[in-house]
Amino acid sequence: MSVFTTLSLDEVRQWLAPFNVGELHTLRGIAAGITNTNYFVETSQSRFVLTVFEKNDFDELPYFVHLMTHLSRHGIPCPKPITDQNNTALHRIHSKPALMVSCLKGSDVSQPNVKQIEAVARTLARMHVAGLDFHEQSHNQRGQGWRVMTAQQVMPKLAPVQQHLLQEELEFQHGLDLSRLPHGVIHGDLFRDNVLFDGDVLGGFIDFYYACHDVLAYDVAIAANEWCVDAAGNFVDEKLAAFMNAYQSERPFTVAEKIHWPALLRRAALRFWLSRLYDFYYPVAGELTHAKDPAHFERVLLNRKVLT
Repeated sequence: MSVFTTLSLDEVRQWLAPFNVGELHTLRGIAAGITNTNYFVETSQSRFVLTVFEKNDFDELPYFVHLMTHLSRHGIPCPKPITDQNNTALHRIHSKPALMVSCLKGSDVSQPNVKQIEAVARTLARMHVAGLDFHEQSHNQRGQGWRVMTAQQVMPKLAPVQQHLLQEELEFQHGLDLSRLPHGVIHGDLFRDNVLFDGDVLGGFIDFYYACHDVLAYDVAIAANEWCVDAAGNFVDEKLAAFMNAYQSERPFTVAEKIHWPALLRRAALRFWLSRLYDFYYPVAGELTHAKDPAHFERVLLNRKVLT
């Protein structure tokens, strides 16, 4: 994530005091993403990732800690929260919530191959199945209310043709009834920079801070819009087929999911078009920032509307 909160070695050394993780050696900010502050923390024992939450309240965060712990115990490759001597994972630094997790092996890939795409899809399906017996729930931070509010904020910045597209899509999504589709834990942000690979071996999913209880196939749509497209936002047929076949080998779609699939692809495109528009027009000042191009998901949305 971008570095919005600057930490020193001495500050982190003091913060680590209650943890049994060895002596701090290095601290390095991670310049990717746009929501929280992340640092690599290397100690005499291991390597970790320290996250400082810039937008979440403290009482919102136990859900994510418990979820990652649950998924780790069920064999899903994801960061494991590190607890201190009192078995507490969440703390504060600079008066902001902070959490340290295990550092997974691998790095993100910019041009995934079919084997990697299949690994992502299978692991996502297994995550959805593992989440079915996780009984805590968290609302979708990027749900209907957020879509409407964010659209109101960015609408005056857009050209008339974009305003029309946005308003039309909001009305379409508002009219959908997805209540009968399977719900459960979704990652909500399974982009290429949130999946690590060591060669073709999947190292794990990271950044669970948009995870929530929502439509499982919506999570699949978010991932498909990211992992199976070309630069223009069009689906690459071979990649999409590989992704969907691999996912459904672990968790087959229901009839209702198949019917609503095109609409879910549109909802996923709208969500990220809106968030990128907001970050583009209302950037948050930070030491290191990385805003993504909103035009990409405008193209994705236009392409998905053709499928409906």
